[in-house]
Amino acid sequence: MLQQPVSPSRRRNSRVETPEGVWVYWGCGRRDDTSRVRNLSLGGLFIETREPNVLGASTQIEFLVQEGQIRAEAVVRHVNSGRGVGLKFTAIRDEDCPHLAALLIRVKHSS
Repeated sequence: MLQQPVSPSRRRNSRVETPEGVWVYWGCGRRDDTSRVRNLSLGGLFIETREPNVLGASTQIEFLVQEGQIRAEAVVRHVNSGRGVGLKFTAIRDEDCPHLAALLIRVKHSS
């Protein structure tokens, strides 16, 4: 019997599917938008958008969640045309890290 090698995930942090109520306000270049977050981890997130983005583009993110203010900078790492973009966090404000941790705990328990 042939066994297929198991390829490990390239992600350092596993992503968690988010409930309907997790949204972000984000800006990339001259465009600002509000989008639903599909999944989230300590390393990044995937947001729904029909607008194409450029790989490597810098993005400013503000989460619109009950945990409090979460502001981050990210870079576009994956583009799924017509569906959304995968963003990798490049910086998160120190004072916002506890809020991000609380958000991750909430979405993990809701899934």
